[in-house]
Amino acid sequence: MKVLVTGGAGYIGSITVEQLIKAGEEVIVFDNLYQGHRDAVHPDAIFIHGDLADKAAIEEAIATHKPDGIMHFASYTLVGESMEKPFMYLRDNIVNGLNLIESAVKHGVQRFILSSTANLFDQPERMPIDENERIVPGSPYGESKFILERYLHWMDRLYGMRYACLRYFNACGATEERGEDHDPETHLIPLVLQVALGQREKIVIFGDDYDTPDGTCVRDYIHVVDLAEAHILAMRALADGPSRRYNLGNGRGFSVKQVIETAREVTGHPIPAEVGPRRPGDPAILIASSETIMRELGWRPQYPDLRTIIETAWRWHRAHPDGYEK
Repeated sequence: MKVLVTGGAGYIGSITVEQLIKAGEEVIVFDNLYQGHRDAVHPDAIFIHGDLADKAAIEEAIATHKPDGIMHFASYTLVGESMEKPFMYLRDNIVNGLNLIESAVKHGVQRFILSSTANLFDQPERMPIDENERIVPGSPYGESKFILERYLHWMDRLYGMRYACLRYFNACGATEERGEDHDPETHLIPLVLQVALGQREKIVIFGDDYDTPDGTCVRDYIHVVDLAEAHILAMRALADGPSRRYNLGNGRGFSVKQVIETAREVTGHPIPAEVGPRRPGDPAILIASSETIMRELGWRPQYPDLRTIIETAWRWHRAHPDGYEK
């Protein structure tokens, strides 16, 4: 199988590329390196430095390499930033995604995986959250993903391009060679590990008065290798099966305090923490139900334990304290 991976130099994209190559697949990475890192791209992957805003560039990449399927990770991804810069998200994520989808249809690509988001479910009525939960995007970022999901629905109906939309929760963890390196960093686990490394004075907990066992927000943390495996299983399932949508998580939640305490145990560092005000729009609890992908594709998380997740991230951050910068 030959797979074109947009955003394959980013965190989740690069580790999915790594897992694809380990599985014996041929991979072409298309990335503008805005948030990604050239050093994160597996050496056995073909790399194209290109931007999805350049329709000719993506047309050329697809026409030249003729992929069997596409995995689309490339987008702006910060929920908070999307609230401050809605046009960047509602314009660029959607237009760039449509450029890719249109080119895929034009060149007869039959399989398409969209990296979607749990931000589709801002006010869930049930917990854990399954695929039948009503969609109420929590930000312009979430809205941009939902619009792309709808585009893919029509591409299937009109042109027969099968797709899978994978809505996942808090991606985390690392492999031996690839990990999480964002600028700015906004995710809890790498922020906590930066404190352990002495790169940050403390971690701020955004509110401790939520209706949860310890008062801090509870989230579903899923290891990035488990996410990568779900993408590969979904791509293979589309070869002779219908389009589909899956929520991806561990099915259990961990609080902010639990993450910090586990990181203290793993790293052996005190990791000072202080409580700050709540962030607007933070739900108390978000946990995914992954029963559908487990039942249909046999997917199971390999790294469901929070301690194991943090251990993998800690090994990578300790070996790469400056991220991918040499």
